[in-house]
Amino acid sequence: MIIRLTRHAQDKMILFEVTKEQIKTTIKRGSKFKQTEGYLAVYGYLKVAYRIIGEAVYKIKTVYV
Repeated sequence: MIIRLTRHAQDKMILFEVTKEQIKTTIKRGSKFKQTEGYLAVYGYLKVAYRIIGEAVYKIKTVYV
């Protein structure tokens, strides 16, 4: 799994102290909800908004708790 982070997602990762591994786990194991442009994955306290841009390539738009 390859993840590409937007600048906004990087800022939120620093703010909420979230690692790339936590993001990957959330996408793999979390509940997924369709959004206008992509998906929202929810796993525990973490939420990740992302979009699939290729085979096993995910663009992370934002991360929040």
